[in-house]
Amino acid sequence: MPKQKLHKGVKKRRIRLTRKGKVLRRRAGSTHLMSGKSGGTKRRLKKVAIMTPGENKRARKLLGAG
Repeated sequence: MPKQKLHKGVKKRRIRLTRKGKVLRRRAGSTHLMSGKSGGTKRRLKKVAIMTPGENKRARKLLGAG
């Protein structure tokens, strides 16, 4: 049986697993046009987010973790 291929976005570390199995991701909107955003928004965008249960299932499949 052929091996499960790893998704390229996962390889580039766009999502990652914690030790407890939660999936972490970066927040959208934090790459450019930052001068127009308030300081509070910029601080919020710096933090990583935990994926919702619906996205979690799909992301774990891409990771090959089930």
